[in-house]
Amino acid sequence: MELNKTKEINEFYEQPLDVMLRDVRLDERRNRAELMASRLNVLAWKISSGELNHVEAAELLREESVKIQHQAQELH
Repeated sequence: MELNKTKEINEFYEQPLDVMLRDVRLDERRNRAELMASRLNVLAWKISSGELNHVEAAELLREESVKIQHQAQELH
């Protein structure tokens, strides 16, 4: 049993670097997509709750857009 676990660990570290980097990038993209979906759901709830008029809803979307742009700039 312990031998199999050691073998699996060794096989993991023997993967080419590009494969490991691809996997990490895909995982990061999945996490960002989940976060974006969550943020959009919050915005949709706020807009559909009826508390905002069309001008306020548009402003809310603009504010979220600015937040996303700032986050993107921080990553570069």
